[in-house]
Amino acid sequence: MCSVTEGFTVAIDGPAAAGKGTVSKAVAAHFGFAHLDTGLLYRAVGAKVLAGADPVDAARTLIPDDLENDSLRTPEVAQSASRVAVIAEVRAALVDFQRSFAARAGGAVLDGRDIGTVICPDAQVKLFVTASPEVRAQRRFAELSGKGIGDSYDRVLADVRARDARDMERAEAPLRPAADAHMIDTSTLTIDAAVAQAVALITKAR
Repeated sequence: MCSVTEGFTVAIDGPAAAGKGTVSKAVAAHFGFAHLDTGLLYRAVGAKVLAGADPVDAARTLIPDDLENDSLRTPEVAQSASRVAVIAEVRAALVDFQRSFAARAGGAVLDGRDIGTVICPDAQVKLFVTASPEVRAQRRFAELSGKGIGDSYDRVLADVRARDARDMERAEAPLRPAADAHMIDTSTLTIDAAVAQAVALITKAR
């Protein structure tokens, strides 16, 4: 279990395209906390697997430079990340990195899928950012279209639902809100409104 005695830790979990990354970055900037998108760790491993690497070896040899890669945002890497995330040995290899980051002095925001339940269950604030599958698929479809990636909305929705099922049904650290997490449903919220909710909850806990 991570120790948060060195700083103030905010754990933000939620499914793909719910807005947790955007909320997390804004919260970190508002409070001057360090930010870690833990999903990038799994995307980096997934990208290595797509290139032919063994998942466990890829996780154990991951370096910070591996996270600085624009190709980590493609649908293929996202699906590969979801597949490698069900492997217990992969998750174990990445736990220490995440917990060390969470315990840093000065405060930290970590977003992912098991931060509040597994990585930092003693975080001072836990948020679960979610939205309907249809809304999340529309957001992802718009993002991909803007990058010239031609997936159809129906395919993107199917991918979102498949990833949700894999993340929520996996035996190791399934996606679910922590018992004491604050829920933020962004289905009908603007980014500013969602960030304002998160900032208010964190401010109250400090």
